[in-house]
Amino acid sequence: MGPPNAFSFNIASVHGGGALTVDRGPEQKTVRRTFSLAGGMCPRCEGRGQVTDIDVTQLYDPDKSVNEGAITVPGYKPTSWPVQIIVASGLIDPDKPIRDYTDTELHNFLYREATKVRISNTNQTYEGLVVRVRRSFLSKDRDALQPHIRAFVDRAVTFRTCPDCDGTRLNEAARSSKIRGISIADACAMQISDLAEWVRSLDEPSVAPLVATLQHTLDSFVEIGLGYLSLDRPSGTLSGGEAQRVRMVRHLGSSLTDVTYVFDEPTIGLHPHDIQRMNELLLRLRDKGNTVLVVEHKPEVIAIADHVIDLGPGAGAQGGTVCFAGTVDGLRASSTLTGRHLGDRVALKDTVRTPVGKLEIRGATTHNLKNVDVDIPLGVLVVVTGVAGSGKSSLVHGSIPAEAGVVSIDQSAIRGSRRSNPATYTGLLDPIRKAFAKANGVKPSLFSANSEGACPACNGAGVIYTDLAMMAGVATVCETCEGKRFQASVLKYTLGGRTISDVLEMSVREAEEFFRAGEARLPAAHAILTRLADVGLGYLSLGQPLTTLSGGERQRLKLATHMGDKGGIYVLDEPTTGLHLADVAQLLALLDRIVDSGKSVIVIEHHQAVMAHADWIIDLGPGAGHEGGRVVFEGTPAELVAARSTLTGQHLADYVGA
Repeated sequence: MGPPNAFSFNIASVHGGGALTVDRGPEQKTVRRTFSLAGGMCPRCEGRGQVTDIDVTQLYDPDKSVNEGAITVPGYKPTSWPVQIIVASGLIDPDKPIRDYTDTELHNFLYREATKVRISNTNQTYEGLVVRVRRSFLSKDRDALQPHIRAFVDRAVTFRTCPDCDGTRLNEAARSSKIRGISIADACAMQISDLAEWVRSLDEPSVAPLVATLQHTLDSFVEIGLGYLSLDRPSGTLSGGEAQRVRMVRHLGSSLTDVTYVFDEPTIGLHPHDIQRMNELLLRLRDKGNTVLVVEHKPEVIAIADHVIDLGPGAGAQGGTVCFAGTVDGLRASSTLTGRHLGDRVALKDTVRTPVGKLEIRGATTHNLKNVDVDIPLGVLVVVTGVAGSGKSSLVHGSIPAEAGVVSIDQSAIRGSRRSNPATYTGLLDPIRKAFAKANGVKPSLFSANSEGACPACNGAGVIYTDLAMMAGVATVCETCEGKRFQASVLKYTLGGRTISDVLEMSVREAEEFFRAGEARLPAAHAILTRLADVGLGYLSLGQPLTTLSGGERQRLKLATHMGDKGGIYVLDEPTTGLHLADVAQLLALLDRIVDSGKSVIVIEHHQAVMAHADWIIDLGPGAGHEGGRVVFEGTPAELVAARSTLTGQHLADYVGA
C-alpha cells in the first residue's frame, strides 16, 4: 500500500528532517520536523533495471608499471595529466608492475574514492581508476562518445540485470504489494492483451472509475494492433510505426470534437490485416466530428478517404504543386502519377531463382520465438512477413548467427552532425573535391566546408545558430556567405562552369547528368550518384543535412552506400516505407539487380508487391506476441497463395486476384 509515487521506478524514496522556524504573530518558534517521500525506485540500479560491471582486466596491463604505460584506458598515456596525478599522489608505486601491488595499493589504484592530494603546490583530486572510468565514461550517453571511446566502453563494460529488482526497476516494497497475487511488476511484464483480460476480471468498487479508465486504455492498445507489447517495454525499442500508434491511444477515448489529427504514415510496420483495423480507427475519429489528415502511400488507406490531395508532379524541386484534389474515383481517373499507379498490382513470378545455399537458424528463442528452426535460402530474394509483433525482427535481427556476415540496413538515425549530408556520407564529396582541386591547381581541402575553405563567419555551416536559452534556438542564414558555406575566394574556382556550392545544391539526378560527360566527367562520382538514383533518392540535394531525412530515406541512403560492396547477405527492414506507388517497381528492380550480382537479400516486409515478387517467403504467426513466434509457412509466393492457410496468404491472394 502507499501513494502512487510508491509504485514509480522514476521516484526514489526520500527521508529527512531538520529545524523549521515558524512565524506565529510577533513571535518566531523553532520546531523540528521530519518527512518522508515513498518512491518505487530500486536503489541498486536507480530505476534502470540494469547495473554495470567493469572488467578491470581491460583497464590495465598487469605486467607493466604505470610509468611504463600499464593503463590502457583511452587518454591515459604516461604523459597525460590523469596519469601524472596517479604518479604524484604517493598512493601507489608508479615504477612497480601492477601484478606486484599489495592489496592496499591495488585498492588505491582501482577503487579509492575521491581524495584531495597535493601536487606541485596545487590541490588535485585523486580517484581510483574504476571510479574515474565510471564517472568519465559511464555517466554519458554511449552514442555521444567518440568512436574509440565507445569501442573501449563496449569492451570494458558489461551490462547485467539488476540482482536486487530482477530488472523490474522497482524496490522491494513496491514489488511486495499485490492484487490477487499480481504485483505491479508482474502486471507491467504481461502482454497487454493478457493484462486487459486480468483488469477486466477485477471487481473493486472502491476504485471502479480507475479500473474502467485503465480497461479502456488497454483495450485501445489491443484494438490498434499493439496488444502484443508489454507496459515495461523500453520506448527506445519501439519501431517508428509502433511509437506513432502508442501516441494514438490517448486520443481514441477522448471526447474532444472539432479536433484536427495529422497522421504521418500510420501504416508503417503494419500487415495488411492490421491496416484494416487502422482504417476503422481513423474512420471512428472522423465520425466523432474530427478532421483526420493522413499522409500516406498505401492504396488501402487512400481508398477510404473522403477527399484526396495529390502533390507532385515529381519529387524535390520537381514537386510542390497540387496536381489533384477530389474523390478517390476522381484520382483514379486522373492522369497524375498517383492516379495512374493506384491500381498497380505486381504479378506472381512465373519462375523463381534456385538457392545456392542456406543460412541455418536453430532453436531461436529471442523474445516471443518458440524454439524456431528455419533455413533461409541464399542467392535469392527472401521475404520474411507476418502480422505486427509475430517475431519477424526477432528472427532476422536477433537470431541470425553473428558469423554469417550479414549487413543490416535499417531506418535508424545515421551518426553525424547537422553538417553531414548525402555527399559526405556516401563518400561522393572526396572525388568531387579532388576534381575541383585538379582543375584549378589548388588543394582539395579548400573545397571542404569543414576545413580550409569554410566561411569564417559561420564555420562552414551556412547558418548561424542562436541559443535563446529557455526558448527554442534560431537558425539564420549566414550574411557573409549567404548560406553557401564557403569563402568567397573558394567560389571563384569552378568545374564545368559550376562552383562547389552549386554542386552541393544540385539534386542527385542533376548531379548524375553533370558528372556523366563533358568537362566535369567523373566516373567515381557518377557511379555513386547512379546508386543513389537507383534507390529512389534522385530528388535529394547533395548538401541536404542528414538530420532532415525520414527513416525510409535513411535506409535507402545506407543501401546505396553498401551496393558497391562485394559479396555478403543484405537484410532490409521495410524498404518500402515512404515510397510512392510508382517507386515500388523501381525498388523491386533494384532488389533484383542486387540478387543477380551475387548477393543474398532478406527483406522484412508487409507490402504485397514485395511478397509477390519474392523467390521465397517465410511467414511468421499465426498471431502477435505469445500467439506468434512460429513459422506458419515456408515456400514460394505461388504456393502461399494456393494454400491460403495464413492471414498473409489470404491477403496476398486478394492482392494478385487469385
